[in-house]
Amino acid sequence: MILQSPGDVAFQILGFPVYWYGIILAAACFVAVFIAKFVYAWVYKDNKSDLIWEVAPFVVILGIIGARLYYCLVNIDYYLFHPIEIFYIRGGGLSIHGGLIAGILGLFLASRKYKIHFLRLLDVFSVGTVLAQSFGRWGNFFNNEAFGVPYDGFVKLYIPPALRPEGFLTLEYYHPTFLYESFCDFIIFLVLLFIIKRYGVKFQGLTVCVYLMLYSCVRYFIEGIRLDSALNIGDFHIAQIISALIFVVAFACCIFVIVKGKNLKQD
Repeated sequence: MILQSPGDVAFQILGFPVYWYGIILAAACFVAVFIAKFVYAWVYKDNKSDLIWEVAPFVVILGIIGARLYYCLVNIDYYLFHPIEIFYIRGGGLSIHGGLIAGILGLFLASRKYKIHFLRLLDVFSVGTVLAQSFGRWGNFFNNEAFGVPYDGFVKLYIPPALRPEGFLTLEYYHPTFLYESFCDFIIFLVLLFIIKRYGVKFQGLTVCVYLMLYSCVRYFIEGIRLDSALNIGDFHIAQIISALIFVVAFACCIFVIVKGKNLKQD
């Protein structure tokens, strides 16, 4: 099976191109908030689920800003000489790690403003976020980005000559790593649904910890076969290093949440 992008432009309005990346990004943001609201109402009974829509701007706006700034930071050699392009996100260039950091800050600010438990917000938005990631990865497909090393197996991605990395100009097919991550993110979404429904009330914060650990594992291994990683440090991609650090922190927090939850249950 050969996957081939039909192009990055979905349609035009009065000569103005509307990109698939932007459409998918907007849809993914909606999915994240919609799922977060649904899960909050499904798991918790404090009648605050409608406030999720008011929390959403804190997460979405800060998340996109953080994702863009992080991407520009790890590509600093380019953006130092093209600073105006920092504001040009219609063609792609967002990093999930930057989005996660800024999104968590947004949730903290929203929890203070709307008097909602911070860990509950983290848990429900982690469920919505990973499904949005699964959906949003298809924006990379239309942009011909987030692909892996050359591959001529059953499911392969065709990359146009102009977008192939230097040294691979004669090779047509590559690992569709965007597809791998999309599939894995959906599996994580199903796992998180089970965890938050069964343990979300007793172990607040557990769901987001599991999300960060599972996603970090997925990103670490998939990043290892990507060709278009932004920055390498030695033999490792920066995304692998960040993923490993996040996994360690999330694992420690997970242990803390479980121990604290068991102690509260005994008390």
